[in-house]
Amino acid sequence: MSRRPVPPLPPVARRVLRGDRQALAQLITQVENRDPAALPSVRALYPHSGHATVVGVTGPLGVGKSSLLNLLLAHLRVQGKRVGIVAVDPSSPFSGGSILGDRIRLERPPGDDGVFIRSMAARGHSGGVALATRETVRLLDAFGMDVILVETVGSGQADVEIREVASTSVVVVVPHLGDEIQSLKAGLFEIADVFCVNKSDLPGADSAARYLTEMTQLVPEKGAWRPVVVLTSTTIPSGVSDLWDAVLRHEAFLDANGSRRVRARRQLTDEILGLVRERVDARLTSVLAQEPDLQALLDRVVAREIDPYSAADRLLAEVRREP
Repeated sequence: MSRRPVPPLPPVARRVLRGDRQALAQLITQVENRDPAALPSVRALYPHSGHATVVGVTGPLGVGKSSLLNLLLAHLRVQGKRVGIVAVDPSSPFSGGSILGDRIRLERPPGDDGVFIRSMAARGHSGGVALATRETVRLLDAFGMDVILVETVGSGQADVEIREVASTSVVVVVPHLGDEIQSLKAGLFEIADVFCVNKSDLPGADSAARYLTEMTQLVPEKGAWRPVVVLTSTTIPSGVSDLWDAVLRHEAFLDANGSRRVRARRQLTDEILGLVRERVDARLTSVLAQEPDLQALLDRVVAREIDPYSAADRLLAEVRREP
């Protein structure tokens, strides 16, 4: 049986595979803007991804995530690793643009082509991770990055969605967080593969590390993995190599017990369902905008002539009839 011929790569995809940074940046912009023109290249580059180590870095605001990432970036570059960074910022409710501006706080060493940094706005997405983050990570992977670091908004419990993007999740805290550490039990604590007590040069760092270590013993085992606690400081600096070693230990664990494949299947399930929801939402918006009769449907619901369930059935029927 003859094999189906492989279609030629789109020009932009070929440029990305050749290491063209401008093509990569333009394609990421299209992805972030949900431009349909990006879809052929995104599809073509998918088979070239799946090789990078993807690490999520999250935690409350003010714990020094960006400064820590700068040090981790330098540590990885010394090891010869090509590194991509995706910094997901809170977005403006008016413009949809990034508020905090991580592209200012995170800096690529001049002339270092082994680093690619991109910030994007969460655009109101409640999980702290932009809808386009997965695709951006995948593009950086296909581009040839060995490690991809994803820094999220730092919006507390909502950042649990980082687990749907990264293979290892690092939760950064600082000494004397008080009630913030208590809140971790209900949110960030449950997603941490590695805890990083940053600003460890401040008083109380050792006690915070001990507290977190004790708390990890209360968390149900994730297939025999319990979160590792490390101390770092961006002032001294110190502990960055320990942090990366902890990440590598978790990555090795995923490979050793088969968890990586299970996690990948869960992540892809979530992504596929998200894409379906996005398309259904777009189709519904289009139907509502183009069908005056459906606009009148809302008036009938308001007037109690029909109930919301019947109105929803009507909308779904219209969507199914769409080509």
